[in-house]
Amino acid sequence: MNTKNQFAMPFRRTLTAALLACSLTTVAISTTQAAEIEMSFQNLLQQERAWAGLQSKTLKVGDITWSYSEGGQAGKPIVILIHGLAGSRDNWNRVARALTANYHVVIPDLPASGETQVPKDFDYSVPNVTEKLRRFVEAANLTGPAHVAGHSLGGSIAMLYAGQYPFETKSLFLIDAAGVYKSATTPYLKDPTQVKNMIVSKKGDFNFLMQQAMHTPPFIPKEIAQAQEKMMIGQVEQTQKMVDQIIALNKLYTPDSFALLARSIDAPTLILWGKQDKIINVEVAPELKSLLKNAQAPVIL
Repeated sequence: MNTKNQFAMPFRRTLTAALLACSLTTVAISTTQAAEIEMSFQNLLQQERAWAGLQSKTLKVGDITWSYSEGGQAGKPIVILIHGLAGSRDNWNRVARALTANYHVVIPDLPASGETQVPKDFDYSVPNVTEKLRRFVEAANLTGPAHVAGHSLGGSIAMLYAGQYPFETKSLFLIDAAGVYKSATTPYLKDPTQVKNMIVSKKGDFNFLMQQAMHTPPFIPKEIAQAQEKMMIGQVEQTQKMVDQIIALNKLYTPDSFALLARSIDAPTLILWGKQDKIINVEVAPELKSLLKNAQAPVIL
C-alpha cells in the first residue's frame, strides 16, 4: 500500500462506518427533535447542524454566494462532502457528526440547491459546477489535498473534481455515483429525461419522490415533509435547469467517454452502493470499479 493509501484509509473506514450507521435522507431528525416539529423547518435544521458539530456559514465568490456547513478543527485532514440532485448540505448532517471530531468537514449547498445563491443565467452543467466548487474551496482557504465524497450527482462532481485537480484530492468516496454506464438498466439511466418526473414542482410531489428514490422511505413527520416540499417547490426553476444540463450531457457523453474520465483519476477510491437503488442500479458499481485505477472492491449494502 502506498503512502497516499495509508493516509486515506482512516478516513474511508470512518466514513464507511458513519454511512452504515446513518441514512442519507433529505431531512433527518432525532427522536428528541421529533417532539419539536412545531418549530420552524430552518430552526430544526440548525439544531441538527449544531448536533453534528457544524456551523452555518456563507461566502461570496465571484457572483455566487455559497451557503455551507463547516465543522471540526482547522489543521485536521479536510473532508468535502457533496450532495446529490435536489439535495442539500443537510443530507450529510448525520455523517458529519461521525467526522467532526477528527476531520475539518466542509459541506456546501451546490448551486440550484439549499441556500446558495447564483445569477439567473448561471450555467448548471457538471463541469461548470465542479469548477465553481474548486473556486469556493480556494476562497475558503482549504489548503492541501482533501478527502472528497459525493453522493449520486455529487459523485459525478466528485469524480470530475478528482480528475481535474489530482494534487488537491487525497482520496475519493463515491456513493451511488451518477455516470454514463454500459450496465445501466434503470429508466432514469437509460432515458435521463425520466429524471424530470422526479422534480418536486407541486404539492404531493415530495411523497412521490421519496417513494421513487428510496427502497424503504424513512419516517418523516408530516410538518417536516410539508416544509421540505415547500422549499423544493421554491427551487423548481433551478432544479429544472440542472436536470436539463444532465440530459444534455448524457446526449454528448457515452460510456466510453465517461470511462476516459474515470481512468484519469489517480486518487485511492472507495465505492459504496445500495443494493436496492432504483435510480442508479447496483450492477454499475463493479463497472465503475473496473474503470478506476485505485479503487477497492465496492461495498454493497
